[in-house]
Amino acid sequence: MAVVAVVGCAAGGLEELLDGLIRPLVDHGHTVPVVVTPTAASWLEDLGHDAAIEKVSGLPVRSAPRLPREQSPHPPPDVLVAAPMTANSTAKLALGLADNQALTLLCENLAVKPTIVFPRVNAAHARQPAWNGHLDALRSSGADLVYGEDVWPLYEPRQAPPARRLPWQQIIERIESNTGSASS
Repeated sequence: MAVVAVVGCAAGGLEELLDGLIRPLVDHGHTVPVVVTPTAASWLEDLGHDAAIEKVSGLPVRSAPRLPREQSPHPPPDVLVAAPMTANSTAKLALGLADNQALTLLCENLAVKPTIVFPRVNAAHARQPAWNGHLDALRSSGADLVYGEDVWPLYEPRQAPPARRLPWQQIIERIESNTGSASS
């Protein structure tokens, strides 16, 4: 099985990360290191999910860079999945701005290793004039975007149906197609 690095941002659906993505990947035999943005780390800590993720994955959840003398606590990834990604982090990735550990991991591996990105955005984000250029830049680098009306219809801010779940199954299918294994 593969090392599937999961990168999460402080966006709706982060609270589902453990059961929606991490646990299914671990159950399928993948090694799943998790790196999150600093704000996402505080959300996970507040929810009590950081310790649960570490227990399931067997690895520490990272949000800060290690010191130069320290070894990386995570194995090198075979595949990366960024979900959920905020509009802000998606734009930064497209521009190559690695201003936190999560974006550093993505920027170092984009165009080198399979990278799946789910931008968890709304219709207002998508109207921003630079948005399509950011998506084009990511696609041209080889990123596999889980994006579009077929997987994540866009609604105006705070207008989406209640209890809307992220497209975890579609994300897992993209991961599996990049690892050569079938989802169970």
